[in-house]
Amino acid sequence: MAEFWYNVQTHEIEEDAQSDWRKLIGPYPTRAEAERALEKVAQRNQAWDAEDEQ
Repeated sequence: MAEFWYNVQTHEIEEDAQSDWRKLIGPYPTRAEAERALEKVAQRNQAWDAEDEQ
């Protein structure tokens, strides 16, 4: 089963991590989820910020 990664340098999706791990976000089970990687990161950061405020 393939894993998909979002490359933060090239902004491309990689199948089965081809770049240096420091440039990748993932793994994700589908290409569509990897395409939303930055959106998920932003959502998690907002949730953590809200927790910190409490």
